[in-house]
Amino acid sequence: MRVELDEATRRRVEGIRMLGRAQVRPLGLEADRLGRPIPPDHEFFELLLKIGQGRTRWSGEQDPAAEPAARDESDRPELKATIGTSRALLAVAEELSYWDRGVAVSLPGPGLGEPPIIGMGTPDQKERFLRPFIDPGKPRWGSFAMTEPGAGSDVAAIRTVCRKDGDHWVLNGAKSFAANASRADWILVWATIDRNLGREGHRAFVIEQGTPGLGDFHVEKKMGLKAYESTSFTMRDCRVPADSLLGSDEHYARKAGFKGAMKSFNSTRPLVAAMAVGMGRAAFDEALAFAKEQDLLGDVRVRDRLERIRRRLRVARLLCWRAAWLADHSRPNIVEASMSKAVAPAVALEAASLGMELLGEVGARGEHLIEKLFRDVKAMDIVEGTGQIQRIVMARQLVQLPR
Repeated sequence: MRVELDEATRRRVEGIRMLGRAQVRPLGLEADRLGRPIPPDHEFFELLLKIGQGRTRWSGEQDPAAEPAARDESDRPELKATIGTSRALLAVAEELSYWDRGVAVSLPGPGLGEPPIIGMGTPDQKERFLRPFIDPGKPRWGSFAMTEPGAGSDVAAIRTVCRKDGDHWVLNGAKSFAANASRADWILVWATIDRNLGREGHRAFVIEQGTPGLGDFHVEKKMGLKAYESTSFTMRDCRVPADSLLGSDEHYARKAGFKGAMKSFNSTRPLVAAMAVGMGRAAFDEALAFAKEQDLLGDVRVRDRLERIRRRLRVARLLCWRAAWLADHSRPNIVEASMSKAVAPAVALEAASLGMELLGEVGARGEHLIEKLFRDVKAMDIVEGTGQIQRIVMARQLVQLPR
């Protein structure tokens, strides 16, 4: 595995760093103070479009061999970061999250719904749902909805049901904590044809905004990460065309619905882990700066804990990059994806916790960036599967833990 970033990605990360200092962190602090997401018509999102953000990784070509993840990067000197490898996306996500992870998730683009559409969608579905993100004329969003009020990390337990009715499917159920769902052009929703079938009954649908029966959107109040919307919504006899079923009937006949969801998570878990690394870096830098200002570095215990966090952050980043490298080369990465997700949020929380200890009563005032990071970072152990779930996944793969 190559550990260096290509020149195009390095330039892009540097651009994100400049944007982060000038725009992203101030916006994150403002959203936290106001307690609400950045409005979809905010001028910041227009600025992002002008600098090339908010676009899809899909190339617009229907040949699977042309997709970024399908070919060896060593054979692709022309690979661009704007289309990019998974590792390039991780580097950008880490840097954005260093400045504010809530703002990073609020950015326009197809979001977590993109990997399943690229991996499972028909040529027509890619054209319909991803083509508008190749060169969007305005900020637009996609959304991904798996989590339900009674089904979080155990995605096999989803209760949203779907049934075939002529040339339509009818969905009933509720979803929660779907990022940017109320402002999205479409939402990728997971449902089941039979709750008793577990994972074998899973089906994925792309539901366009405005579809009758899709509604009751509610943006949740959160402890942290307030810059983006975490939305709950319902589907009440929501009728979608048959061609909104992601993939084809033959795809699900191979019992690939649940596998498609897991493959998506194996792509997005390293991404979330990289975001945690960025947040951990921010907490570390702020804690180190405070320790220097208050002359705390003379304490060997403080120095030892800071150095431990620095080492663990580097390890976490390499775990993320390893999982992404495997994905880019179309190799199994389920263990590495879970490793990155289990490790990175834990070290990020350790960094923020140490910062709060060093701050003392200063942190209790709620005015320091570390206090915000302490609230923000807790979610990272939950989204895309808790740390406990990641350890179960690893155990099943490494020591054949019984299901």
